[in-house]
Amino acid sequence: MLSRFQDKKVDREWLASNFPCMMACPAGTNAGRYVSLIAEGRFEEAYRYARDPNPMASICGRVCAHPCETACRRGEIDKPISIRALKRFLTERYGPESRHPLEIRRAPAARMPHRVAIVGSGPVGLSAAHDLALLGYSVTVFEAASVAGGMLSLGIPEYRLPRSVVDAQIREILDAGDVTLKTNQAAGRDFTIRQLREQGFDAVVLAVGAHRSRDLSIPGVDLDGVHKGIDFLLNANLGYRFTIGKRVVVIGGGNVAMDVARSAAREVLKQHRPEDAEPTDENIRTVATHEMVDISLSALRLGAREVSIVCLERRHEMPAALEEVEEAEVEGIVLRDGRGPKRVLGQDGRVIGLETVRTKAVFDASGRFNPTFEEHSESTIECDTVILAIGQAPRLDFLTAEDGVEISGRGLIVVDRKTLMTSAPGVFAGGDCVFGPRLIIDSVGDGKRIAAAIDHYLTGRERPEPEIDVEVLDHHRMFHDFMNLGREPVPMLPLERRTGVTEVETGYDEASAMQEARRCLRCWINTVFEGNEPDGSQCILCGGCVDVCPEHCLQLVPLESIEFTPEVLQQIQASPSSFRVELDDVAAEELGVITGAAMLKDETRCIRCGLCAERCPVNVITMEAYILRGMEAR
Repeated sequence: MLSRFQDKKVDREWLASNFPCMMACPAGTNAGRYVSLIAEGRFEEAYRYARDPNPMASICGRVCAHPCETACRRGEIDKPISIRALKRFLTERYGPESRHPLEIRRAPAARMPHRVAIVGSGPVGLSAAHDLALLGYSVTVFEAASVAGGMLSLGIPEYRLPRSVVDAQIREILDAGDVTLKTNQAAGRDFTIRQLREQGFDAVVLAVGAHRSRDLSIPGVDLDGVHKGIDFLLNANLGYRFTIGKRVVVIGGGNVAMDVARSAAREVLKQHRPEDAEPTDENIRTVATHEMVDISLSALRLGAREVSIVCLERRHEMPAALEEVEEAEVEGIVLRDGRGPKRVLGQDGRVIGLETVRTKAVFDASGRFNPTFEEHSESTIECDTVILAIGQAPRLDFLTAEDGVEISGRGLIVVDRKTLMTSAPGVFAGGDCVFGPRLIIDSVGDGKRIAAAIDHYLTGRERPEPEIDVEVLDHHRMFHDFMNLGREPVPMLPLERRTGVTEVETGYDEASAMQEARRCLRCWINTVFEGNEPDGSQCILCGGCVDVCPEHCLQLVPLESIEFTPEVLQQIQASPSSFRVELDDVAAEELGVITGAAMLKDETRCIRCGLCAERCPVNVITMEAYILRGMEAR
């Protein structure tokens, strides 16, 4: 038997504890639902859940830093669900990059009379353009580069994110409604914010990212052979000639540093191939398709050993994602952690080495970034190229005083944190130019928030609150032996094939995806102790549910052993209807006075197995699935 109703109210704290993966996603993706649908083999339906709130699902399936996995409750037991890789499994089957893309376009709303200009075509700009187009707005996106995508196209190496995937995702967004893309249009050079307003744009979005590498103030940084990380990635990804030496040192410990180092290793091979390495037939085909030389494993290792990373932090302190560090090491990158650059050594105006000093501490007692170093701990790394990857900052020199956009002391755009509107009415901003370098999914979320804020600014419309559908499940079952399933490793290319622009991660097949998805705890399904109101059933305190619980998360205790503080009693008295089920017609003033028993449940340990509901002889316990609609609009 299955019944539905829509009259339950829950607060955000409850949502965060019961939908941790979804609440951790800035775009509001209901990860648990699409993971569960994958486990059942309902792939098309799963793709719709993954794609509907996120216009960049195909991109996020490959390079998202997956905060949802950090929040995953399965990770508290063994390892979190591989949510990002499962999303990629879906997009490869049904995304715009697939052979048979699934038509998910929603018909745009009635045409609005307003026009919106978006400066920048990175994740913020494209996400905002997508949602605004669906709301009926006419959108024009201005991009300074010759290609759209921002750092998706210019900063992330193709071995992590194929350009074909980026291009397909952008085409899908441009087809969402009335969206026009104009490339080679730079703010400050080809137009100003004031001119956009004069041209009749009712709102402007500043989504210019952070494309300027931060400087490092040490002797020798002006030597020939010292480069900035962002400049290196931009040139490499645009296909421009960027000469580097055979021995490369990358300074930095973040994800950009990992990208720079791994790209540099490939450039070392491309530009300094050993004379005795002969290309095979497969090498020739690779050159024809990717314009890079795919050579033997020994040559890759020879080149990769000449690329090293110097970072202040110890390995466990590095800001880069652990998997990025591990992949760099697998490819032969040498990690010299816990060392800081002291000076770049040169001869005849060119780099010949980097002198480093051992780090004593990266942060001071208050947790602020304030590196200190050990005395007399200098050492030298011989190299002919140094690439700085120590952070990024936005270029905002196109903004003038007449634009009225406030800039903080850190060189970032100041916005209202709720609406993301700047100090200039009708001008909004988000992403790296507001918050500094952050995750791609954060920028996608910013774009969605900006679109909703612009709609409210221009029309006064309020966003609808999320709706909750509740399913009462009859004889709920989890997958057999789900608690004993280990995390499925994401398939990778063999090391000897990791050259050029060949994508390193290959992704799950159907069997491994379903196996991994079956590890999900289905946190949106809850054990509810409400009883059955029509027949007036009540708990008889038999303790059967306590006995059968495999995680020992239920406990039957004497009522007098529970302390009810004055603050708790006041809260109960102020909202008695909210505690009707928990108190079972006991008045607040009776607590602490009457005797009896209470059932306590530790929600953090519950694995949603449903054995307690099956064991209950009076059907007081039910398993209910809470399905949220409209979270993508939050």
